[in-house]
Amino acid sequence: MGSLLEVIALHPADAEAAQEGGADRLELCAAMEADGLSPSVSTVSAIRRVTDLPLRVMLRLSDSFTTNGAELNRMTATAQSYLAAGADGFVLGFLTPDNVVDTESVAALVSTFAGTPWTFHRAIDAVLEQRSAWRALKALPGLDCVLTAGSSIGVSHGLDDLCRLAKDDPAIAGVMMAGGGLQAEHVPWLYQAGVRRFHVGSSVRQDGSWTKAYVNSRFVRAWRNLLDAQDAREGTQDAG
Repeated sequence: MGSLLEVIALHPADAEAAQEGGADRLELCAAMEADGLSPSVSTVSAIRRVTDLPLRVMLRLSDSFTTNGAELNRMTATAQSYLAAGADGFVLGFLTPDNVVDTESVAALVSTFAGTPWTFHRAIDAVLEQRSAWRALKALPGLDCVLTAGSSIGVSHGLDDLCRLAKDDPAIAGVMMAGGGLQAEHVPWLYQAGVRRFHVGSSVRQDGSWTKAYVNSRFVRAWRNLLDAQDAREGTQDAG
């Protein structure tokens, strides 16, 4: 399986540059100062008009990982609007006040767009017990990707745990997408552990700025080339 490169896009210019640089998929969100919230429906429509890449749209209304019935109702309606605007999937994740996966809330929301794939986002990095969280996620319908840094403060701190989890359980490796301060030097270690999905945001922007810089297609291309080289190396080893 070849590597997947997902890039965060905040507006159409980001999407165009990400596609030009070789991204495979986009995550659409807003308010990166809050670690990503739901974008406007008009933004999703505008991005859909400039790219044919798969679009996964954030379903998150506050800078908390907890939610409630009123929020879930709003997100249910918003998800349908996103689908009508051209979304191909969603990004979401809720925890209980005790920092365990809120399977009830997640299941309630995803049941309203059954058949649409979705990613559980970095809420998993805030849980108290990783392995039980992964077991809970496996039971949720439609989930095909889990974005994680292995630590709430980024891949640099969570790399060893990510590699251990992926090596111990190929099913986890199959859905794990590494992201959250991901750096090029992390990729060979993750790849060796079986991870094939990678998520980048600030690292494909000049000076890592969300507010002063758009996605730079050359930076995306550097990531694309890095992942393609890993894929080619694996292919050579398999052939040998």
